[in-house]
Amino acid sequence: MQKRKLGNSNLEVSAIGLGCMGLNCVYSHTLEKGESIALLQDAVERGVTFFDTAEMYGPFTNEELVGEAIAP
Repeated sequence: MQKRKLGNSNLEVSAIGLGCMGLNCVYSHTLEKGESIALLQDAVERGVTFFDTAEMYGPFTNEELVGEAIAP
């Protein structure tokens, strides 16, 4: 997986990110918590390190879900 630097920092993330809006809100069909966690963990296994979330999706439930999925 290619990486990109964020701004002037040394922080690198994957060139391909995962938009997390549909994991727990907005669309007509949201995933169950276990499905969302499995999807996020699969993305990490494939090299994704950039997850796009926003507090408006909960608030904060999206970030908590991503945190729970990638904590291990």
